Amino acid sequence: MNHSSKPDLSFNVGVNELHGVLRVDQIRTDTFVQLVQHWAEPKDRDAIIDALDELAAVVCGVAREGELDAAVEQVEDAAGMDTAQVTVGMHDVRRLLAELTEVEQRTSRFAAKGAAEIKHPAMLKTRRHLKANPLPEQTDRRSA
Repeated sequence: MNHSSKPDLSFNVGVNELHGVLRVDQIRTDTFVQLVQHWAEPKDRDAIIDALDELAAVVCGVAREGELDAAVEQVEDAAGMDTAQVTVGMHDVRRLLAELTEVEQRTSRFAAKGAAEIKHPAMLKTRRHLKANPLPEQTDRRSA
């Protein structure tokens, strides 16, 4: 569930809590608007429909490498679509950073830790002693 104050532009943790989810509804809206903006002209509409038919054939079939990207670009060219981007205001940047930080903390708890990061409290006295009194092979690593 998304607890953001602006769910249409937000970061959230995925259902399995192993990945993050970025939601940007404005990109979807802009994509549809740009797709149909030339729809009134019959010549443009036919070119867009042809490009969409080709894209559908690629999506429904077995696509070769680069074929999907080429079909998407053909639709974008036929419809005169711009790059999908959203301007994010200063306040939303701070809010998104806080949301992304929370997502990172929740998903990173499953990341493997290195042996140096795992320090059992029972080994504290040993670590202090070895720091004050290093073993001979620890002072000069070239001798080993």
